[in-house]
Amino acid sequence: MAAPRSNPSISPALSRIFLDFFRSEKAAGFILIGCTLLSLVIANSAWGEDYNHFWHSQLAGLSVELWVNDGLMAIFFLMVGLEIEREIYIGELSKFRQAFLPVMAAFGGMLFPALLHFSFTHGTSSVNGFGIPMATDIAFALGILSLAGRSVPTSLKVFLAALAIIDDLGAILVIALFYTEQLSFFYLFAALCIFLILFIAGKKGFAVLPVYLLAGMVMWYCMFRSGVHATISGVLLAFAIPFGKGGDRSISARLQKALHPLSAYFILPVFALANTGVTLSADWSVTLLSLNSLGIITGLVIGKPLGILLFCRLAIAAGWAILPASVSWKHIAAAGLLAGIGFTMSIFITLLAFNDPQTVAGSKLAILLASTCAALLGLLAFSLIRSSQKKAQGI
Repeated sequence: MAAPRSNPSISPALSRIFLDFFRSEKAAGFILIGCTLLSLVIANSAWGEDYNHFWHSQLAGLSVELWVNDGLMAIFFLMVGLEIEREIYIGELSKFRQAFLPVMAAFGGMLFPALLHFSFTHGTSSVNGFGIPMATDIAFALGILSLAGRSVPTSLKVFLAALAIIDDLGAILVIALFYTEQLSFFYLFAALCIFLILFIAGKKGFAVLPVYLLAGMVMWYCMFRSGVHATISGVLLAFAIPFGKGGDRSISARLQKALHPLSAYFILPVFALANTGVTLSADWSVTLLSLNSLGIITGLVIGKPLGILLFCRLAIAAGWAILPASVSWKHIAAAGLLAGIGFTMSIFITLLAFNDPQTVAGSKLAILLASTCAALLGLLAFSLIRSSQKKAQGI
C-alpha cells in the first residue's frame, strides 16, 4: 500500500520565517567549516601550544574556554529554545501529523546512535560518551543541504530543520539528565523559582525584554552553581519569554531575530575555534580505532540515517504521520545521512562526558571524521536522486 502523502503548500508566513532561518543557518554552516579548518591548522602549527594556552587562560576566575562553553553557548541555547517555541506554536510542529514525522525521525536518530555507541563501549570507561553521536548540528546540516542545489524540495528543508531542532531539544534533555555531576539543590531551586516567576509573568502579558534578560543572567548564575549545566538556563528563559501571536513585533520574535546573526557569525564560530583545535599525534589513526571512536563514527554515519528512516517508516505505516509534499523516501534517506553531521552539539557533549584530554581529543577527531563522511554521503545521495530525476524526465 502506498504511503499517505500530503500536498498542501507551505503558508507564506511559514515560508518567510523558515527561509530567514535557513539563510542564517546556511551562512553559519560555511563559517563553521572555515573556523574548524583554521583551528585545526593553527593547533598543528608552530603556534599550536600558544593557541591552546589562550583558551585555557583565566578570565574572572574561569577559563576562556569555559566562558565560551558555559556562557556564550547559553545564549546559543536561548536561540535554539526560541526556535523550538516558534515551531511548536506556528511552525512545522504546530499540527500533530506534521510534527510527528520529524519527532519520530529525531527519536530514532537519537536512539540508534546511542545504542550503537553503547554496543561498542559497554563495560569500558568511555561508555559515558553514548550521548555524543545522538546530536545533529543544525547549522552544518542545513549549510551542506544548500550545496545539494535547487532540486531539494523546500518541504524537505523544513523537515530537516524541524528534525534538528527536536534533536537539539533531546540533546538538551540528555545533558540535563545524564551529564550533571554534583547537584546543589539550593541553587537549582533558586534557578527554577526564577524561571517559574518569569513564566507566570509572561503568561500574564508582561513583555519587558530587559527584565527577562537580567533575570536570565541571575538564573544562569544559579544554574551554574547548582551543578546542572548552565546552558539549560538559556532554554528555560526561551520558554519563559512570552511568544504572543508570534508576530514580528513580539519580544520573542525580536530577540530571536537579534540572536540569529550573533549566533551564526560570532558564538558558533568562537565555539568552533575554542573546541576543534585537535593536535594530531603520530598515532592519530590508532585513536580512530578505539571503541569510543568507533562508537561515535558508526553512530553518526550509520545509526543516524538508519534510525531516522526506520522510525519514519513506522510512523507512516501506523498512520500517525504523512510524508511532506514532494518528498520521497529517497529524500528522507539522504536527509538522514546529513543528520549524521554532529559537530557542535556532539563536541559540546564530549566536553561534558569526558575529563581525560586524550579521550576528548580522540572523540573530537572521530566527530570531525564522521561529520565529514556524513556530509559527503548526503551530498552523493542527493546527487544520485537528482540524476535519477533527470533520467526519468528524459533530460
